Amino acid sequence: MSRAALPPTPPPALASTPPPTPAGRAGPGVHATARIRAARAQGTTVLPVLTGDGPFDLRRARSHGDQARVCILGAMSAPLGGDRLRIEATAGPGAHLHITTAAATLALRGPTTAHATYDVHLTVADHASLHWLPQPLISAVRSNLRQSCTIDLAPTARLLLREEVVLGRSGEGPGRLTTRLTVRRDARPLLDQQTMYGPGAPGWDGPAILAGHRAIGQILLVDPALDQHPPHARLFGDDPATGQAVLTPLAGPALLITALAPNTLHLRRLLDAAHHIA
Repeated sequence: MSRAALPPTPPPALASTPPPTPAGRAGPGVHATARIRAARAQGTTVLPVLTGDGPFDLRRARSHGDQARVCILGAMSAPLGGDRLRIEATAGPGAHLHITTAAATLALRGPTTAHATYDVHLTVADHASLHWLPQPLISAVRSNLRQSCTIDLAPTARLLLREEVVLGRSGEGPGRLTTRLTVRRDARPLLDQQTMYGPGAPGWDGPAILAGHRAIGQILLVDPALDQHPPHARLFGDDPATGQAVLTPLAGPALLITALAPNTLHLRRLLDAAHHIA
């Protein structure tokens, strides 16, 4: 007797393949924190806390006098959409801390359209100083980043902060970028500013804000010595087409230098010139 042929077994359904994610990521939305704490010990500054995860690779750099130096290296692409990144740095009483980054920070869209956050919290105790000098932040097209920097200063603390932003890579427009800088001295407000750039931000590229420029930067200097020698307001740059900077005294021992330029080269020249005079 012949046996009836059985119908062929259908092949198993193929599972849908998720879109690839950058190396080192298990999926969208990395949550990572870097912590830095400087303390005074035996006439110099030491780093009892230096930890980071995710994209934060913290390296001790060569000390400069009694100032401890830290360089932040990017271990993966960040910030991307959905990321939640945070840096906490504290200079304890009498400590001197200098922080920079090894390369520019590039904000990208990533695998999701959700916004990313990048929060920096700096604390400077009495008779301590902190230099926050990162490389520029680049807002790439279709990215969406909300960045904040919150700073708490003791009455005798000193701060040097320098920030630079580039709106868009070469030949492309910027993403959406919101930045906020909040500074408190002796628990009182010293500076609180918020800016928005890119698609959806009203008037960001008009004559009242950027006037067509794509590089923005500022230097904030807080030093009790400025009480003895208060600065005067001053404008730098003769040609608005190549950028200008303005030095503005703040209500306290502080000054703010703000600059606009078509590119980072002109921006740094303006900031350096104004800082040298200050």
